[in-house]
Amino acid sequence: MESQWLTYAKRLQATASTGLYFSKDAFDKERYQEIADIANEMLAKLGNIPVERIASLVSDFAKAYMTPKVDVRGAVIEGREILLVREKSDGCWTLPGGFADVGFSAAENVVKEIREEAGLCVAARSLYSVRHKAKQPYSPDARDFYKLFFLCEQLDTRAPYAGAEIADVGFFPLESLPELSKGRVVEADIRAAFAFRDGSISLTAFD
Repeated sequence: MESQWLTYAKRLQATASTGLYFSKDAFDKERYQEIADIANEMLAKLGNIPVERIASLVSDFAKAYMTPKVDVRGAVIEGREILLVREKSDGCWTLPGGFADVGFSAAENVVKEIREEAGLCVAARSLYSVRHKAKQPYSPDARDFYKLFFLCEQLDTRAPYAGAEIADVGFFPLESLPELSKGRVVEADIRAAFAFRDGSISLTAFD
């Protein structure tokens, strides 16, 4: 779970973004921009990264009412092994997925991500978990996310292969997971996929 100060900084940033988008008065815009600058400096210090990087992370800042981003992840289980992809950015492993693209449903997005990242044709069968990233043990993030986890079924017999943005791909048993990319997935997400597939959990988990 992220620190309370990170939560406060993100809420200030969101308030400033929405205020700048809707405000017509020049003085109000100036005040909201000051709030945004303070929030970005807080986020930069909390994350120990340049403030310019913070600004670039929020591509829709002051362009609309600010809402959480949506991240979709797909669990493809074969026997007692689960499909994971290795990210080029950090060299660690995760369930395939990423930002939800406009124009696709959440299920269509996860199917597309698995095809692009692992070369597999799948169908999304169940939504087994909806998580607010800030309330779970993921790596801290300056952005706010809802994470949607789908249990997916492979529709063909082809072997997975790494897509253009992925370093490697493979199936792993729950007992021998590689190092996970904890900004994207934690072990509890993978355990929940097996539990949902096996029937020991039948209701979608949510925060």
